[in-house]
Amino acid sequence: MSERGITVNKPYERLSREEIKMIDRASLDLLEKPGVLCYHEESVNLLEEAGATAKKTREGEHDAWWVSIPEKVVKGALSTAPSKVTLGARNPENQVVLDAEGKRVHFGSGSETNYWLEVKPETFVSKEDNREVVFPVMTRKRGNLDYLVRSAHLAEQLENLDFFIRNVNVQDEDITTGNKDVNVFFAALNNITKPVVSGVADYGQLENVVKMAEIIAGGREELVKNPIVSFITSVIKSPLQIVAETAEKLIAIAKLGLPVVISTSPQGGSTAPIDEIGMVAQVNAEALAGITINQLANPGAPVIYGAVPVRARMDDLHDMYGVPEFCHYNMDCAQMARYYKVPCYSTAGVGDAKVPGIQAAIEKMYTYSAVPFAAPGLVHYAFGLLDKTQTFCPEQAVLDNHKIGMVKFLYRESGVSEESVERTKKIVEEVMHSPYRMYARYARGMLRRGEIFGGFPFEGESEDQDQTLLKVHEKLKALEAAEPQHLAEEQCRKIFSEIPGLLPRLNPYKEDK
Repeated sequence: MSERGITVNKPYERLSREEIKMIDRASLDLLEKPGVLCYHEESVNLLEEAGATAKKTREGEHDAWWVSIPEKVVKGALSTAPSKVTLGARNPENQVVLDAEGKRVHFGSGSETNYWLEVKPETFVSKEDNREVVFPVMTRKRGNLDYLVRSAHLAEQLENLDFFIRNVNVQDEDITTGNKDVNVFFAALNNITKPVVSGVADYGQLENVVKMAEIIAGGREELVKNPIVSFITSVIKSPLQIVAETAEKLIAIAKLGLPVVISTSPQGGSTAPIDEIGMVAQVNAEALAGITINQLANPGAPVIYGAVPVRARMDDLHDMYGVPEFCHYNMDCAQMARYYKVPCYSTAGVGDAKVPGIQAAIEKMYTYSAVPFAAPGLVHYAFGLLDKTQTFCPEQAVLDNHKIGMVKFLYRESGVSEESVERTKKIVEEVMHSPYRMYARYARGMLRRGEIFGGFPFEGESEDQDQTLLKVHEKLKALEAAEPQHLAEEQCRKIFSEIPGLLPRLNPYKEDK
């Protein structure tokens, strides 16, 4: 199995050891007082059996419990959580191995965006001198299954994308609550051989999604060994509330022994404190609450500490990603997960810009260069997102793939060794005794071997127009022309015969194709 992602040789530690312990103490105190407001009775029972105390209350039309979770319950759950988790893949070479104590970072897509940003070159005539100018025209379209298929196929081609989270909210007329999950999972699994990670919208569809994965993997035991699907559960509604339906999914997934992300996404300034210590103490407490329920349901089940904290704009309370606080929150959470020895799921590569351009490039490179430096195991939202997480643009995803390639070079080890020192002395001596005393021959050799960075591949030839997006559009067309990596025909026929709700138009082997 090949190693995907990048290795951060010396992870950045924003927090000192003393600060980590203070945040740990604050989070544990919050879980005990005020505790969590839980709307799921089975979770309450699990927590009470482990030593928590619960007091029943009423929130509107719903039964709820104030649950005080003592430190011993949380620490007991953390002691059974595995420090290594594998995200399986159709192609085993694409598996992602997460090690909470390791230094490897993996990049993936994310967020179920409502809009797809289509880019098409159009020719215009200048009013000043009648010159013809080709300009990229952008159109926002509602997400649908075809776009999801396209995004999964593109993700298969992007060499720096290590795992796939569906990034398009399908809004087709024939998609319903009852059939959405099976169709979006199939659309992903049928078009990418990398790990597929996603939430399940309808708890009733979890069984069918797992059955589909078992058919592809070769059975239940094979799926557990190579979990080609992993799950995300937003079990916490900030601040400190456990959602009933999502908790039900979390417990069911834990009992299946499949990887699950405990995703908590408080917004600093509205659903969490905006200051760094306040935000991190709360998001950490929320992640620990989810991990605790997961481990009480099935000790040793593969679980991932998922922190997706974001800051609020203070004028309209919308999300704000392109700010330093966003990086601070996420780097701190990566350290907290490492402290607990639980693999971490983090965020980078998303910003506030609505279209590709200067703002998007600055915001994305800013977070790419900061958050992964803390070495979280997974970084999602990293490809193609614009307008916070509302829009996916395939051209932007191609640009982001290149930016992550630059980050890989940024985080490389220095390469200084006894061997490299001797080689350097030899090269300098050879150059000094050559007629022109130039190092170009050696540099070109390193470029061919991939030892130095190749530069920006989307440079335009025009002196008075930025042609980046036009070049990227051509690259996108070439990537999309690649042969899809569909499931085998026998697997597809079995899936369509045994899994209800699948739309025939997704079957690449249907009779009328």
